[in-house]
Amino acid sequence: MPREHREPHASPPPEDSDRGVMRLGGGASVRIAAIGFKFVRSGGPGGQNVNKVSSAAELRVALASIEGLDERALERLRALAGRRINAAGELVLRAETSRSQHENRAICLDKLKEIVSSAARRPKFRRATKPTRGSKERRLEQKSQRSAVKRQRGRPDW
Repeated sequence: MPREHREPHASPPPEDSDRGVMRLGGGASVRIAAIGFKFVRSGGPGGQNVNKVSSAAELRVALASIEGLDERALERLRALAGRRINAAGELVLRAETSRSQHENRAICLDKLKEIVSSAARRPKFRRATKPTRGSKERRLEQKSQRSAVKRQRGRPDW
C-alpha cells in the first residue's frame, strides 16, 4: 500500500496576509485553510526515483468554499471542471509534470486560478444581426461568377 506524503515545510500559497485568503481572479477568493494538498507517487519517466518519491500534487477545494462567485459563475465553473468535481462537491486538480513537489503544487494553484477566473468571466452576449444589402449583393455576384466557372468545365456540346 503506497504511503501518502504530506509536505512538511511547504511555503504557503500566495495570500492576502491579514486574512489567510488567496485571490483567484475575477473577484473570487478562497480561504487557504480550505485548500487541501495530497502528494502521491507520479507515473512516467524518472527511473528508480519515481518509485520512491511522492511528487505528484493533488489539490482539493470544496466549491462551497470559493467566495465571490455568483450562481451563474458557479454553474460555468461546474461545466468547465466537468469530471474534475467529485461526488462530495470538491474540485480536484492534479499535476505531475514536474519531478518537484513544489513545482507541481504551484502548477495546481495556477490551474485553480485559471479555471476560476475563466468561470467568473461572463460570456459575451451575441446580438443577432442581418447582413447588409451590399454584402448580400456581393455574395450573389460571387456565386454567379463561381457558377459560370463551373459551367465552363463541362464537356463541349459540338
